[in-house]
Amino acid sequence: MTLPRRLLVDASPLRRSSAFRRYWIGSVLSAVGTQMTLFAVTYQVFTLTNSSLAVGGIGLCAAVPAIAFGMLGGSIGDAADRRKIVLYSSLGLAAVSALFAVQSLLELRQLWLLYVLAVVEALIVSVNVPARRTFTPRLLPAELLPAGAALNLMTMHLSNTVGPLLAGLVAAAGGLNACYVIDVISFGAALYGVFRLPPMPPEGTLAKPGIKSVMDAVGFIRGSSVLTGAVLADLFAMALGMPFAVFPAINAALFGGGPQTLGLLNAAPAIGGVLGSALSGPVGHVSRQGRAMLLAGIGWAVTLVGFGLSTALWLSVGLLVAGGAFDVISVVFRTTILQAATPDRYRSRVSAAEYVAGFGGSQLGNFRAGAVASLSTPGLSAVIGGLSTIAASVLLWRRLPGFAAYGVPLSND
Repeated sequence: MTLPRRLLVDASPLRRSSAFRRYWIGSVLSAVGTQMTLFAVTYQVFTLTNSSLAVGGIGLCAAVPAIAFGMLGGSIGDAADRRKIVLYSSLGLAAVSALFAVQSLLELRQLWLLYVLAVVEALIVSVNVPARRTFTPRLLPAELLPAGAALNLMTMHLSNTVGPLLAGLVAAAGGLNACYVIDVISFGAALYGVFRLPPMPPEGTLAKPGIKSVMDAVGFIRGSSVLTGAVLADLFAMALGMPFAVFPAINAALFGGGPQTLGLLNAAPAIGGVLGSALSGPVGHVSRQGRAMLLAGIGWAVTLVGFGLSTALWLSVGLLVAGGAFDVISVVFRTTILQAATPDRYRSRVSAAEYVAGFGGSQLGNFRAGAVASLSTPGLSAVIGGLSTIAASVLLWRRLPGFAAYGVPLSND
């Protein structure tokens, strides 16, 4: 029995654009290494401190630079060749990964050093990601943007699946050192994929980077209920709901505390993301992407409530898989909305706002989850996060009806 072709992810961007294909493959390989380092840092912090709050502190170290400098990083991407920006910042990220490997190989066991490296990494990512997110609408025609968004999300979720699972196996067999080293090596694939891209200067009048450019973009976003709704919906889902900081504590309390089960918990949302991406064919035929994004966010929140109440590994993993599927559907719609509704001259700065909401919000959410868990229980922290996310989604639906009704023109393919 085969699945209907319309149900499967649309791979036509990979066939129609060789530049997009090379970039996508390099991103997949490098992202796996990045997730192995994230797993290693989380596990290293928990083994050093046995504290969910300390694990959440890694999220705070990433969130503060993302929120404080993300929009400024986006203004840089609207002022220069975005390909060069991504190349140079990727080299900086490779250097930070090398330092993570060195501290592990030397067995320094310094919590402050892990926090400092997380801050430096987040600062570089604040420049890298907004510029990187402008590539897809320059490499693909408008009708393939939903398919391109789904494929890019598949990159993220494939790496979030393979990375933690592989890291758990590697850590159990040979320690965390190998996880860090693999990440350093994997940067070669990402650098090659970006190096082969054509120049990517912004179209139209270049924006001078700085506060004025940032405020101009903020005003542009605030002037559109569609852009405002898309950014806020993502921010609320991440800042209020992200549960990853409680995974080590739940793993230790309920599932034996081993790295393999922790890797499975970390990978479960990404497994759902892969499934959601692979079966994303119907998203190109949804007429009201704003409403669909809000409904998917509510679905993500419901699974978090169930996860917080669960005491069985199979049920916890299953709920996280379902949550990951809802999340990727929401992000496909959000990315499509933002890319379609934003002129190229604003794309890096609007992508920066998306990055601040998604990445910065998720890291704040991890800190929130760890802090609430330290005051109550890890399970209750997840339940509170899910209920808060549902309430925020309903509020947005009522206050921004124009966003809920928004739709991007559909492809005829």
